[in-house]
Amino acid sequence: MDRPIEPAMRTWRRKRALWAALAIALAASVALAMPMVRRWARAERVVDASLLRMGEVVRGDLERDVSVQGRVVAALHPTLYSPVQGTAALLVRAGTEVKKGQPLCRIESPELTSRLAQERATTGSLQAELSRHEIAARQAAVKAKQTISLLTLRLETSKRALRRATTLHDEGLINVSTFEKAQDDAEIAALELKNASETTVLEQETLAFEVHNRKLLLERQQSIASDVARQVDDLTVTAPFDGMVAQVSVQDRDAVNKGQALLSIVNLTAFEIELDFPENYATDVAMGTRAEIMHQGKPFAGHATAVSPQVKDGQVRATVVFDGDAPTGLRQSERLQTRLIFDRHDGVRKVPRGPFLESGGGRHVYVVQGGVAVRRPVQLGAVSVGEVEVVSGLALGERIIVSDTTLFQGAETVLIRE
Repeated sequence: MDRPIEPAMRTWRRKRALWAALAIALAASVALAMPMVRRWARAERVVDASLLRMGEVVRGDLERDVSVQGRVVAALHPTLYSPVQGTAALLVRAGTEVKKGQPLCRIESPELTSRLAQERATTGSLQAELSRHEIAARQAAVKAKQTISLLTLRLETSKRALRRATTLHDEGLINVSTFEKAQDDAEIAALELKNASETTVLEQETLAFEVHNRKLLLERQQSIASDVARQVDDLTVTAPFDGMVAQVSVQDRDAVNKGQALLSIVNLTAFEIELDFPENYATDVAMGTRAEIMHQGKPFAGHATAVSPQVKDGQVRATVVFDGDAPTGLRQSERLQTRLIFDRHDGVRKVPRGPFLESGGGRHVYVVQGGVAVRRPVQLGAVSVGEVEVVSGLALGERIIVSDTTLFQGAETVLIRE
């Protein structure tokens, strides 16, 4: 039952080696922990890690943009108005699909209808007056032609008589007075023919002027009658295109005034997006600015076609249309997330966007180093909806606090408690 017992010297040496190893390990641990201990000792504040959100500096492409909610509206949505004062007779209801040219509402206006009848009667009277003047002009032309023919025949007769008288006078068979009378008769016939010809020309010009004047009066009256007829035709309000009646502003058989809104119609084949964005982006948004419209989880390209020059409640209104065909299934007044893209930066350092941008003023961030956040000056560049460009002050792979840093109260170092 006896067992050997080691000498006391050997046990003591073994214990001393063990204690030495423990001392070396403890010294190494302290040496490794000293930098962290020093940082913890220098920490001015302590913040629970659950209250913070961190982001890493990475390299990639960044698009400077703004994201807003847009409202789908029909590109064509005119309001139709009453052309005259009268009584409205509705032919459709709100929500009715209509075709181009289909009657939507009729305005009853007895005054305009009566005026059309009067103008048409006046037109008929002027037409008859013109016809009478044309007949009178033709009659005068025939009468003048007959007169010219008779005077021409008389002149020829006088010339023959003058030739006979000249022959007889030369032979001494007639006296001088008879010869002179033949001469006078020939001259008188020539003058009568000349005067009749000139008078006929003047009479024809006068009659032509009268006929032309009557034609102008008739054309003027026909224009008036046509305009009144157009107004009567406009009493029937028709659809300008295929679409749907969106809203009816009057009741059937209501008395309406000229220019009063009757109904509105929308074209459901062409849509655009109306959106409001913060006024601080007003200088960045212009006609042609690229846009990305999300519909049913898919992006669709578009561009801005109009930007309002007015700022209302800190917002500016813009209109965006789709590049190419619009997606199917769009509905009037549907809300769609729309992103306006101002410019693009390729291959830049960037971090996730967060409240740190406002709380740090864009000039300082907190860099996480071994459980301690250290305040560091930086220079930031372009800002997008979800990312921020880092110009200088941060290296790739470093992590920063992207959540609100106002609770740090400007401390240079903050201990992050797990």
